[in-house]
Amino acid sequence: MAAAPAPLSIRAYQLSDWPRLCDIHDRARLDELQRSAGVAAFRTLARTAHSEGLFDGRLDVAEVDGVVRGFVAFQRGSLNWLYVDPDSYRQGVGRALLRHAVAASGAVISTQALQGNEPAIALYRSEGFVEIERRAGRLAGCDEIAAIGVILELRR
Repeated sequence: MAAAPAPLSIRAYQLSDWPRLCDIHDRARLDELQRSAGVAAFRTLARTAHSEGLFDGRLDVAEVDGVVRGFVAFQRGSLNWLYVDPDSYRQGVGRALLRHAVAASGAVISTQALQGNEPAIALYRSEGFVEIERRAGRLAGCDEIAAIGVILELRR
């Protein structure tokens, strides 16, 4: 008989979580960029967190066995960041963080994923988000890289 999965808990970010968030983001962001705009667009979390608004709203982390496995940053109506440790992909961490942000948000919540990041887009769609627009532009903090953003929205 297989062992039951360890329970997942979600809590508010603490300053001591910072090194772990950097590790999660930097590894997962490389995965994301390999599927989309290309790794030349990579910038570390330490470089982008403040300029791209990581701390502008709520920032919560998911833990399994006392180890941070992912994080979500959101404001009322807007899901801004959602990253999961690549070693924890497809274990329910991203879905739990997404549901947490949706539950704490208003009647409408929107988010954006890079075109080509099909795992993220599939997760959002499986939770009821619908694509409302595709927008060509330049990546934040990396003006030389063109990308297409897929804007998704959930209305409850």
